[in-house]
Amino acid sequence: MIAPQNSRSNAEFPEKPVRLLLVAPSLRILGGQAVQANYLLENLSREPMFEVSFVPHNPRFPGPFRLLQKIKYVRTLATSLVYCINLLLKIPRHDIIHVFSASYLSFLLAPTPAIFIGRLFGKKVILNYHSGEAEDHLRCWPRTSVPIMKLADELIVPSPYLAGVFRKFGLQAHAISNVVDQEQFNFRERKPLRPIFLSNRNLYLLYNVACTLRAFARIQQRFPEAKLIVAGGGRQRPYLESLASELKLQNVEFRGLVSPGKMNALYDEADIYLNSSNIDNMPGSIIESFACGLPVVSTNAGGIRYIVTHGRTGLLVPKNDFEAMASWAIRLLETPELAESIARNAYEECPAYTWPAVRETWVAAYLRLVGVRPRSTQIYADQIS
Repeated sequence: MIAPQNSRSNAEFPEKPVRLLLVAPSLRILGGQAVQANYLLENLSREPMFEVSFVPHNPRFPGPFRLLQKIKYVRTLATSLVYCINLLLKIPRHDIIHVFSASYLSFLLAPTPAIFIGRLFGKKVILNYHSGEAEDHLRCWPRTSVPIMKLADELIVPSPYLAGVFRKFGLQAHAISNVVDQEQFNFRERKPLRPIFLSNRNLYLLYNVACTLRAFARIQQRFPEAKLIVAGGGRQRPYLESLASELKLQNVEFRGLVSPGKMNALYDEADIYLNSSNIDNMPGSIIESFACGLPVVSTNAGGIRYIVTHGRTGLLVPKNDFEAMASWAIRLLETPELAESIARNAYEECPAYTWPAVRETWVAAYLRLVGVRPRSTQIYADQIS
């Protein structure tokens, strides 16, 4: 039971724990949203002022019913039906519905039902939008995107970049950074700096891993022993494997999807991180590279320039410019003191992306929705008897 001290107004803290429902992809889908939702679920579950539950966008069917999720179209219909039933069962028992969102059709299939059902039962709704494709989504799908987003009580995004995109469409969004659990990653100085590169993005067109392969072809002309690890899954894998063969690349390994528990070992294998996305928001893989000591060479797409400062915490190149990416990667190998300085500066940025750095902002957002404006949410933890 919560027992506020007499010296403080009872209005500062909720009289009972706030019932919070997270609606997001589960870790069965290895992607940024699932990882961020899991971090939030773990940390909020330790907060005494909340009772936290979870509904996955991608419910797992029991036993033989899982066969339905292997049949095209049937999979979408069956999953959507079970997902909506779960929402109808869970939403009435909660105060705040925190919905994670991507873009386009995914926006209609996953967050939209949660927003509608939340409003139906009179619940407060947070739409937590993560896609770097926001501007194209809002421009191309105006009849569904903007009106549905306006139904949410709060629109929260991971970066000032996305907040700026939403302002163009008359939507007010607040930025709260993504979180990286630094305890899961080990910082290691790269001495000597080896020509071992890592790409850790899913294999879809917007991440333009083909540009990384072309950059690596240039790098390998200078360093024939160079190695490239390509982690991630997606429909472009056959094309990218064919491109690697066409470019006559050596020492390229396609690892497929890597689970969060194995990420630290993956980063530890490499010495330089390459990211060549054309569209992006706030890639967790870059922050994870910061935490592990990998100097980053990346395109300046979307929100990346908000987290990478060229020449200080990383090296930025224009989108789809594989020549510039290769040139800067070679510069790192030939100037190891630059790589060391960048890696150290980047590591010092990591505390800004930890739970203690964003906790107050998240907690304040939740409490604001239930009509509570605490002077310090940390004090609340001491009010439990």
